[in-house]
Formats: sequence, C-alpha cells, structure tokens
Amino acid sequence: MKKRRIFLGLLVPWLCCACNEQKREETVRPNIVYILADDLGYGDLGVYGQQKIETPNIDRLANSGIRFTQHYAGAPVCAPSRGVLLTGKHTGHAYIRGNDEWTSRGDVWNFEACEEDSTLEGQRALPSSERLLSQILHDAGYKTGMVGKWGLGAPHTQSIPTKKGFDFFYGYNCQRGAHTYYPVHLYKNENRVYLENRLVAPHSKLPKGSDPNNDASYADFNLVDYAPDLMFDEMIGFMESTPKDQPFFMYWASPIPHVPLQAPQRWVDYYRKKFGEEKPYVGKSGYFPVQYPRATYAAMISYLDERVGQLVSYLKRTGKYKNTLIIFASDNGATFNGGTQSEWFKSNGPFKNEYGWGKCFVHEGGIRVPMIASWPNHIEANRTTDLVSSFYDVLPTLCDVAQVESDDSLDGISFLPTLLGDVSEQKKHDYLYWEFTELDGEQAVRLGKWKAIRKNIKKGDMHVALYDLSNDIQELHDVSTSNPKVVKQMEEIMASEHQSPENDSFALPALEKL
Repeated sequence: MKKRRIFLGLLVPWLCCACNEQKREETVRPNIVYILADDLGYGDLGVYGQQKIETPNIDRLANSGIRFTQHYAGAPVCAPSRGVLLTGKHTGHAYIRGNDEWTSRGDVWNFEACEEDSTLEGQRALPSSERLLSQILHDAGYKTGMVGKWGLGAPHTQSIPTKKGFDFFYGYNCQRGAHTYYPVHLYKNENRVYLENRLVAPHSKLPKGSDPNNDASYADFNLVDYAPDLMFDEMIGFMESTPKDQPFFMYWASPIPHVPLQAPQRWVDYYRKKFGEEKPYVGKSGYFPVQYPRATYAAMISYLDERVGQLVSYLKRTGKYKNTLIIFASDNGATFNGGTQSEWFKSNGPFKNEYGWGKCFVHEGGIRVPMIASWPNHIEANRTTDLVSSFYDVLPTLCDVAQVESDDSLDGISFLPTLLGDVSEQKKHDYLYWEFTELDGEQAVRLGKWKAIRKNIKKGDMHVALYDLSNDIQELHDVSTSNPKVVKQMEEIMASEHQSPENDSFALPALEKL
C-alpha cells in the first residue's frame, strides 16, 4: 500500500529558526481545530459577501489567514459529507453516500421511543475497517476530541466517536436528535447525559388555538439547557485537560445553523431591532415554529461567530494560539426549510438560492462552501486562493500538518503547500467527483471551468447537463449539445469514479449498467 509522503521541503523552513527558543516552540507539532458549521451557505459570512448577518470574529479569522473561494463539501447533506471529511474518500468510493436513518431497526422517528430505547438512535454505522482522520492522529500521539453532531453510527455500534479515534466526545450522536437545540439528553463519550429540558418532540407544532403573534405560544421551543452552550464549555474543558506537551485535535461539529431555528434571546432581540417586524413561521415546511424566523436565523450565525471569537480568545489567553491551526468550513450549502429564508439572506451567495439549487442538490449552491484557515507565523494573513479543493483533501492535509503518513490511495490531495504559500509545490486535482443517492439520485463532476450534472438517475434519466462556470456560475445554461467531447469525457469520469456501494441502501442501479 502506498503511503503519502510528508512535504519535507515545505516543513524544513518552518522548522528552521534563528532563535533557539522559537525553534523549540515551532518544532512542536501544532494543535488542530477544525470547525464545521451545519448548513451554512457560501454567502452567510461577511467575508463571503453577507450583508445582513454580522460575523466579525469569523471575518477576522479569515483576515488573519487564507480564504478559499472554490472549496467543496463532500456531499449536499450532512452524513455523507462528514464521512468524506473523515475518510478522505469521495462519495463514489465512500461507504456512507446519503443520510440513512437505518429504519429497519424500528420506528426511529418516534422521539419518545428513542428516549426509551437508545438502540433506535443514530444513523447507519461505518464499518470497523473504515479508518478515520481521528484514528490516524490519535495513533500519532494527538489527544483527540469532538463536540457537536456525529451522524456516522448509532450507539451500541463500533462506529461511535470514542471507537473511531476520539478520546473525548460530547454532543449529539444522532442527527434526528439534533432537530432540537433543547434536547432531553446529549452523549458524553458513550453515555447519555440528561439535561434540564423536557421532551418536546422535534417537528412539533404550535399548541392548538394559540396565537402565533404571542411570545407565550412558543414556550415549548425555548427551554433551559441550550446544547451549543454546553458543547462549547466541554470543548474548552477538553483543551484545558490536554497536557502542555501533547498536541490536540479538536473537531467542533457545530449543529448551527441547521434548523430548527432556536437561538439565545439576546441575539434574537438584536436582529429584531435591526430587521423590524416579520411574519412568524408556523411550521408548515417542517421543524419547530418560530416567531421571528429571519431574526433567529441571523441570531444563530452571530451566536456561532461569537463562540468562535471566544475560542480564539481562549487560545490566545492560554498561549496555545500561536501553535494552533484553525480551519472553519460548512458541511453543505444553505437549506430551504424550517423557516429559513435563503433567498432573502442570499445565503448561497452568487449561486441560486431557491429550492433545488442548495442543500440536497449537487449544484454549486449545494456543495460549494466557505473555508477559512488561520495559523499564525505559517499562513500569511489576508490571502485568498482559488484552488479547487474538497473535503476529501482535508485528511491528507492535516496528516501533513501533523507530520503523519496517510494512505496515498485515498482520493484527497494535501493543500498544505497552498496554506504555507508555496503554490509551486501544490498538486491539483484533474477533477472532483460527487454522487448522491437520496431524492432521485445525482452525479456531478468539476473539471476545470466545466461542471457536469446528471439528475434523476433513479428515474432512468442519464442525460448529462454541462455548465461553463466561467460565465454561468448559476448553472442556468446547459451547453452539452454544443460540447459533445467534454460531455463524453464527463461520462467517462462518472463511470470510472463510481464503485458499487457496499450497502444496498446507497445503490443507484442505473450506474451499474454503465
């Protein structure tokens, strides 16, 4: 098996310093904090063009380092995207290729039943043979922690964080459970931790006969223990407990701003004053009702931004900041339900914001995401790169950062040279590939300026639409008929990159006939 070589030529200048004390400090392997927002659109941050929502701390993080303009998520929904991130395999090779609630176990959407029976929680598990980034770093001597949303294996399986390389976990094991920010319980390592919240089943509606314009009608959806607060505190506790001479890897998989819309009242009040009056969302397109949907969506993102600022302050205060690489990204594009108003916010930035163009779809709005990296003294400030990269590049990159070998047979390419400013050393993908097994089935390829999409695979539609992103960023004009050679090349890539899934839940039978 081939092993990925460390970029020694790039690391030597980093390790060579005139000052002995500085040399001693900088030869220590860096801490790594990877922050993953949930359903945060490409255009939801100030540094990516957002005009209505304030994100000064994340913007400041970007200004201290590098901002990627052509970075892509692993998939247009949660679980497969996170799987790509942690395995370094794209969804044509990955085990998890869609959100799979593993319904053969029983009534997994019955939240009362899930509280009584933990075997109903969680999503389909990764096989024990699947080796994750966390396992690689753990075996290399990193202390590894995760807070937030897992979604890659149910309790009582071999695919929970503490059995996949994480020394510490606190948060939601189950994506369905994360459909409330005031859950009855979270998990700490392998055990439930019960909170000061009563069960209000996700997707509950307003009490019958209640006034949607009355604050009191929403009492069920604003309880005591706000999960993001607890997860942040546990993250800081993890860092505090890490020995000074041991590097740490923290995977902060924040559920924000995934619906339901629930945020601290002080932030909601701030945006109510800024935005003015608005129409309540009463739950017609799923998730909890919310009296001030625009204000609450903005409040969630500014709350996350505030917490990012507090994390940076903690790292600076404790002397860890100079030796910490921080990466911030989102797992897919902005959503369309639960009261979110992507069109009003222009959450997907320059891409289309309507349903069918963001989350759940392989158009640019569904898979192109913000990514920011900051690393004092290593990443030059105020930089932007148009390097075409993907979630499956993160594993080899962080292995190179940690000076650890990774499997060269994976799909990713390290972008460490780009981080360190040595563009001449940066290897590039010939193309990027996605397949998505939910809804009607999709494939996509990014090849230079070209983007190819095949939709409705489950319906037998094998047409490949072709878009020239250099002058059609919204993918409005299918130019396949005038570029048959490019289409043929795309079809060949789609055929070669698809491997039959190990689990039939992720099968697209039409692709097996190619």
